[in-house]
Amino acid sequence: MRLHRLDITAFGPFGGSQSVDFDALSAAGLFLLHGPTGAGKTSVLDAVCYALYGSVPGARQSGQGITLRSDHAATGTRTQVTLDLTVAGRRLEISRQPPWERPKRRGTGTTVDKAQTWLREYDATAAAWKDLSRSHQEIGEEITQLLGMSREQFCQVVLLPQGDFARFLRADAEARGKLLGRLFDTHRFAEVEKRLAE
Repeated sequence: MRLHRLDITAFGPFGGSQSVDFDALSAAGLFLLHGPTGAGKTSVLDAVCYALYGSVPGARQSGQGITLRSDHAATGTRTQVTLDLTVAGRRLEISRQPPWERPKRRGTGTTVDKAQTWLREYDATAAAWKDLSRSHQEIGEEITQLLGMSREQFCQVVLLPQGDFARFLRADAEARGKLLGRLFDTHRFAEVEKRLAE
């Protein structure tokens, strides 16, 4: 999987629209995502996960939808994440909008717009984007199949949680083993090893 571009609007701490050009960042082969606490580093990774799977990692996934919206966004700005990537030799663009509580167009009060998802593929022959699906379920199945990982596996293997990584670096060998066992869900292998030993 290669990420090309991430566009986010009214997501997490980002009240307006922001773009991350991964092609420019990775031109030298490797890049570092850094900044002070609260700068939005984790939110960028959350946005990638949200674009791919429609949810964010770990504990941050509870109460999703409206809570993904930035508190700094203008009232009329809808939250949206768009990810342009190449996976399994296919250039894809995934756009997701979580449910949105917006002001009513007529009268007072608010109304909730449903979540929306789009999947497009770049057709190099026609030099144009082609719509593939607007179904949350179809897109979820397609992405899981192409990546070969569920959201949980992606979060464990690709997006190692910040606190767990720091704990891993400072841990002794036994604690590291337990942490890796939890992150990669290896208890079933430990059970097989135990049975073989018996």
